[in-house]
Amino acid sequence: MFREMRRIKQQITREECVEILKAQPRGVLSVSGDDGYPYGVPLDHYYDPESGKIYFHCAKTGHKIDAIRRNDKVSYCVCDDGYRREGEWALNIKSVIVFGRIREIDEPECLEKICRKIAGKFTSDSAYIDEEIRKHLARVKCLELTPEHITGKLVNES
Repeated sequence: MFREMRRIKQQITREECVEILKAQPRGVLSVSGDDGYPYGVPLDHYYDPESGKIYFHCAKTGHKIDAIRRNDKVSYCVCDDGYRREGEWALNIKSVIVFGRIREIDEPECLEKICRKIAGKFTSDSAYIDEEIRKHLARVKCLELTPEHITGKLVNES
């Protein structure tokens, strides 16, 4: 169903893909947008190692939510920070693309748990997180991406 990677020598392992999803705080979620145009939007995420699912928070309405309600098939792309080999200018970047199905989550206890996990990627200040959740949780929707295919590769910019 999903294509094999064309440049197979650049492919990274499933374990490396998972490590990137766990370590990186954000990526680009792509949906089938208005009038058949692709719509890619940067989002913060949390990868749950137990379930293998990826969670996002967002507003309750908008282009992304409308698109997801029309078609739950999405892709999500995450890149690491990259590195340079000694004496080289080119950046080496690992990227991961996840294909899967996404659904809305509205249950308050799940919303809070997901928002805390995402916020924890950016700060360990629990008082700050508590206050942000108190102020904003009522306006938040969360999304759950169930991966159907994950692939990744190492690319050299040169």
